[in-house]
Amino acid sequence: MKDIVRGWRHIPQRYNLIGSKCIHCGKVYFPVRVICPECRRKGKLEEIKLSGKGRIHTYSVIHTPTDDFKLISPYVVAIIELEEGTRITSQIVDSDGDNIEIGDEVEVVFRKIREEGDDGVISYGYKFKLK
Repeated sequence: MKDIVRGWRHIPQRYNLIGSKCIHCGKVYFPVRVICPECRRKGKLEEIKLSGKGRIHTYSVIHTPTDDFKLISPYVVAIIELEEGTRITSQIVDSDGDNIEIGDEVEVVFRKIREEGDDGVISYGYKFKLK
């Protein structure tokens, strides 16, 4: 029961990109932080909804995945610099990597991550696609 309650409590973070912004220095972080690594001022962070828009900073095409990801191989994993300035690591979907370049504009989408257990509980999360 505890896991169910915890899961529902985290739904806003699961279906939105929620980060933290330091009120003191203005730096933005993802995921949410409680202390600003830049200025170390505890309690000066506020949660913000990130735009989900950014550019590919760097990327890699995975041709030899772990067993959990064999069905989607090859797939692209990228470091994305969001409009707010923070960087996030994510899979790039709807592309095999042939048409991706550093600097390409991307936007967040929410897709199936995995299916778990006998009941087939589906977990969703963020990924990115080319704009």
